[in-house]
Amino acid sequence: GREGPSVQIGGNLGKMVADIFRLPKEHGHALLAAGAAGGLAAAFNAPLAGILFVMEEMRPQFRYSFLAIKAVGISAVMATLMLQNMKGQAPVISLPHYDAPALKALWLFLFMGGCFGVLGFVFNKLVLACQDGYLALHQNKRHRFVIIGMGVAGTFGMLSLFAPSVTGGGIELIPHLTGGDYAMATLFIIFSVRLVGTLICFCSGAPGGVFAPTLALGTLFGVIFGHLFHSAFPDLGIEPGAFAIAGMGALFAATVRAPITGIVLVTEMTDNYQLILPMMITTIGATLVAQWLGGRPIYSQILERTLRLAARQNRGESSIATG
Repeated sequence: GREGPSVQIGGNLGKMVADIFRLPKEHGHALLAAGAAGGLAAAFNAPLAGILFVMEEMRPQFRYSFLAIKAVGISAVMATLMLQNMKGQAPVISLPHYDAPALKALWLFLFMGGCFGVLGFVFNKLVLACQDGYLALHQNKRHRFVIIGMGVAGTFGMLSLFAPSVTGGGIELIPHLTGGDYAMATLFIIFSVRLVGTLICFCSGAPGGVFAPTLALGTLFGVIFGHLFHSAFPDLGIEPGAFAIAGMGALFAATVRAPITGIVLVTEMTDNYQLILPMMITTIGATLVAQWLGGRPIYSQILERTLRLAARQNRGESSIATG
């Protein structure tokens, strides 16, 4: 996913500006948050999601001062204006406008949200396990890094030629999923391969993120549920694409633990404002189940792991120097 690094790049640019002008620490925090918000807004053409992501995901570090909120809002709006000036005002994903489902069908979205919560919990566990697996393989040795990197790059380079639907961030795949271009068995295969591919690529250490891949996986999981529900309850008249859109932000919310950002992000990306209520039900259900299982936000877990490994490496170097 190339969209995730845009948040990191934006945050780095904000911090760099603060360092260049030697601004106070409070202003440096505000500019870092503003850069991250601008990066997300530009990546998905979603200014409100950029603002909410910073306040929701960075809540332990974000300082809720009037200055910081103004900086974040201005950055997200300006980033979106620049993007739309270059690429137009259309949403990132062109999808049909689905009708709001009947009230008696909303329990299906809640059930699907619970399943997404389990998937998000398992996905986070798999990410950490895969990172540990890579560490055990290369053991921080350069020649092993090179060999593993060549193998991963070569494999996915070949897949991109012969099976493009299982490679890349997945944003381009979403319209085909909601349009019913794939049979049920094919959807299961694409979901399984993309899940494994996302873990292999993201955990390899190559530059990339999980924003777009989780949105694509959520769409795949959602459209599978949509087809199953459509077959089981044909009288409700719900289109599978509605479940796909509701599921798009549910996996993101269950893994990143940012439900409001997931709802707003999908709404801005797809222009399906009439599905806000089903998206809220699915996303909140996914978040509650993931939290009930004991899961934690993926970025917090990765940060803790990175700091723990860095501290262990520093202790090792200190003991060598002392010896």
